[in-house]
Amino acid sequence: MSSFGRVLGVLRGSTQLLRGGPQKIMTRKASGGPHIEPQYRQYPQVTKKQMLESELISGAMWFWILWHMWHDPDAVLGHFPWPDASAWTDEELGIPADDEE
Repeated sequence: MSSFGRVLGVLRGSTQLLRGGPQKIMTRKASGGPHIEPQYRQYPQVTKKQMLESELISGAMWFWILWHMWHDPDAVLGHFPWPDASAWTDEELGIPADDEE
């Protein structure tokens, strides 16, 4: 097919699209594996393997968090000593003096 024939075919197809002419509706088939049917307003189907994996992962996560909270609390609470709030003055706390009205 010559280049002129290709251009003519593209133009013919584009004019059919603009006019709303016949169009093919293609359905694509996925690979031959199993497919999960869509479920509307239903809980997803969870296998026992997925439940076991999620329990192991969440258990490892909480172990990691609690281990580091116990052995390195400064990472969460800060590296400096807490200030003594009883040593602050009323002016520093923004409390007006008693004689002011």
